[in-house]
Amino acid sequence: MSEPLIIEPEQPADSCVIWLHGLGADRFDFLPVAEALQESLKTTRFVLPQAPTRPVTVNGGYEMPSWYDIKAMSPARAIDREQLEGSAQRILSLIEGQRDGGIDPARIFLAGFSQGGAVVLHTAFLRWQGPLGGVLALSTYAPTFSDEMNLSASQQRIPVYCLHGSHDEVVHNPMGRTAYEQLKAHGVTATWQEYPMGHEVLPQEISDIGVWLGDRLR
Repeated sequence: MSEPLIIEPEQPADSCVIWLHGLGADRFDFLPVAEALQESLKTTRFVLPQAPTRPVTVNGGYEMPSWYDIKAMSPARAIDREQLEGSAQRILSLIEGQRDGGIDPARIFLAGFSQGGAVVLHTAFLRWQGPLGGVLALSTYAPTFSDEMNLSASQQRIPVYCLHGSHDEVVHNPMGRTAYEQLKAHGVTATWQEYPMGHEVLPQEISDIGVWLGDRLR
């Protein structure tokens, strides 16, 4: 299994963003984004893990980097829950590694695009027990959320920035909106930001993320 790509800041790190790529991408996918954000976040380390390569059912069984198998697309995503749990466990280990290396968990952020976002939402709100700086949910959904989930007080204090394209043809906008509304219903401070785009990332979106992170790392 590939080691995460680690991008150290100019100055000694006192914060960290663990950023997961989407289905079929790799750990280098968000390297330019991390480097751009570090221009203003000069003490923030970025950790970019790599998903394992495995067959993806909805793509004809073709092997590609995937945090979990997607067995069917509709009416709702049918996923391999065990594989998602394995990916979440890897992220928990990365959080603990940063914490044990001296980074306050309240200054550790989880970010994920598409499938990666589903993993970080699951990790932050259904697995991690303790403070976190926040969650960036880009063009994603929450296949493991439900109306019955029970969040702890520390989980409710984790802020979330949900960013989604209004024309997303892969993870349809209402799927992202549902995750946002479930977080709000369970007492989480979540913000919804929409862009006139498809399943992608725009420069304005990265600029907005930089502002959001900066506000929480003062």
